[in-house]
This record gives sequence, structure tokens and C-alpha cells, in this order.
Amino acid sequence: MSALPVFRWHLAPDGYATRRQLRARDLRPGGQDVAAQLERPRRRGRPPLVAYLYRVDLAKPVRPMTPGRWRAHAAMMRARRTCPECRRDAGYVIPPTLGSCVTCAYPEEQRAA
Repeated sequence: MSALPVFRWHLAPDGYATRRQLRARDLRPGGQDVAAQLERPRRRGRPPLVAYLYRVDLAKPVRPMTPGRWRAHAAMMRARRTCPECRRDAGYVIPPTLGSCVTCAYPEEQRAA
């Protein structure tokens, strides 16, 4: 296995992109291995921030959302919005730090209002 080419932050040559940059172009890595990496130096002896790069010419188009995938996505989001205590749709994604909707997590503030 050969070492990956390493580029400084903002100095990667054309033809390479991060996952987010590929997604912005409606592309995905498509099973290819990481082609290079970017390193952003940090201060006080901390290790550099690293971003992995993929070759744009080997990237594949993003797979389209099928009706089944849309249903699965809707079910997943519905589960994230449903309070496990009162079983109601909170209308927002319930924070994992609370574990329940705001009304159930802070009932005394709701009575005072």
C-alpha cells in the first residue's frame, strides 16, 4: 500500500473533492478508495485537521430516491419526532439530551406558563 498524497488546506489540485463537495455536485465516491488528504495545521502541538479527498472522474451519480426510500425516511423522521413518554408528535426532532419532548421534560415550567 502506498502513502496518500497530502495537500495543505485550500491547495488541493483540481480533480479532487471531499464527500461534501461531491454531494454538492450530485455525485458520490462510488466505492473508490480515498485518493488524497488535506491537512490543516493547528496550534499548540495539536494534530492537524484532516479531510479525505476522492477523485471526481471516478465518482458516480447519487442514486435517486425511490418511493420506498421516501417512506423509510418519513418513518425515521416520524420516530425522531415522537415523544416516548406522551407518544405525541412534538413537531420537531426531540433532542437526545432530553430524551422526551420539552413538555414532558420540564412539566413544572409548562404548568407555570
